[in-house]
Amino acid sequence: MTQSTDDSAPRPLPEDWQKALAVVAHPDDLEFGTSSALARWTRQGKDVVELLVTKGEAGIDTLAPQECAPVRMAEQRASAAVVGASAVEFLDFPDGTLEYGLPLRRALAEAIRRHRPDVVVSINFREHFAGAPFFNHADHRVLGPALLDAVRDAANRWVFRDQLADGAQPWQGVRFAAFGAAPGPTHYVELSEEDLAAGVASLDSHEAYMAALEGWDHRSFLPEAAAEAGRLAGVPLATVFEVFDT
Repeated sequence: MTQSTDDSAPRPLPEDWQKALAVVAHPDDLEFGTSSALARWTRQGKDVVELLVTKGEAGIDTLAPQECAPVRMAEQRASAAVVGASAVEFLDFPDGTLEYGLPLRRALAEAIRRHRPDVVVSINFREHFAGAPFFNHADHRVLGPALLDAVRDAANRWVFRDQLADGAQPWQGVRFAAFGAAPGPTHYVELSEEDLAAGVASLDSHEAYMAALEGWDHRSFLPEAAAEAGRLAGVPLATVFEVFDT
């Protein structure tokens, strides 16, 4: 993988592609900014599939995991519908204790080979978010490197060869991987007011999860973040990405 680097302001993210696979650890991860870009892309006629590595079962303190998982899965499906995603899939890795390793790489490579996306989208896997004092979630930090490795794995017919016996074929068509909300963005996607409104509505769909975040106003946070990203990019509204060429 080669990171797209430049000392100047973020560049426009290329949009001359047709299919994206959006891969994150938890329900709600995409909705903190990246879903606004997904809404823009589906309005352009692009196909977006969402893949959740966990079911988010450890995400609400007042709900036991067996009760929480169905709630959060339903909320993610509702959220995906708001931004026009064509499908939502869930893997069965444990929320909160995701580990880097071959099982995770294998599952991600299988999904890439099956969906055959042009681009892969995720969220920040660095230790921190820009301007945030807290340490990034362990699952996020694990997933990013595993996803980048899985893009390479999916392209190599000699890695996870049993998947080929099951009918999957190597996929070398992923052009780049874009990680939203990264502290060192290389690219941006300009947003319309409609895109931003869809992003806010997608986060609204996580009703139970947002209710558990007492006192936090996401309806202000997302427009403010889009305006700040726009100032960085030189446009009215944007969301930013760290992009790795593949």
